[in-house]
Amino acid sequence: MEYKPVRSKKIYEQVADALLESLKKGELRPGDKLDSVEHLAKNFNVGRSAIREALSALRAMGILEMRQGEGTYVKAFDASRFSLPVSVAFLMRREDLKDLLEVRHVLEVGAAGSAALHYTEEDLKPMEDALLAMEEAKGNGELGEQADLDFHVALVQATHNQMFIHLMKSVADIMVQAMRETRKLLHTEEGTERLLEEHRQIFAAVAARDEQGAKDAMYKHLSNVEASLENYITI
Repeated sequence: MEYKPVRSKKIYEQVADALLESLKKGELRPGDKLDSVEHLAKNFNVGRSAIREALSALRAMGILEMRQGEGTYVKAFDASRFSLPVSVAFLMRREDLKDLLEVRHVLEVGAAGSAALHYTEEDLKPMEDALLAMEEAKGNGELGEQADLDFHVALVQATHNQMFIHLMKSVADIMVQAMRETRKLLHTEEGTERLLEEHRQIFAAVAARDEQGAKDAMYKHLSNVEASLENYITI
């Protein structure tokens, strides 16, 4: 039996989750002022940087607000967001989702064209394996998400451009969460088949060394992802 590695939570995520739990229990309510960063750091026994990151994440989620010269306060909040992990909840805000998709357009459209020009034969197999895994994962969201991410990572690896590769690594965690939301929305046979076919078109263009075709296929795929998410996610 194969086991999937467990991703340990970062300290700031643990702090944010603890604050969210206080909100769930009613220990913190809209309008309440949080303790200072120093006081929170002492209570949680963590560094101040972890507290600042946690507060930043909760502000991005629309749960906290910073009032200049006053401190950090709890805003009116949407309880439905509590079911989401901190690392993805901020994506449910339309402006942040659009930021991520803009980054993906800039990064991955260019990477697709570069991969078409610079891949070696050895680079094709990871992409083919990911496509096969996506096909076999129909109906299994978690496996589908991982295969989807594996394809995009393999494509960027095929550029042999270290800057592309490092940039992809920096957004991979957030990307897989956004992919999860996309697959939830497209959790139909037709929807998953469409996602698979879009990836096949990207691969075919890359394998054919068609730089513009690879860019066009990636642009079409990301535009469809954006349309699917924006139709359902609201502020």
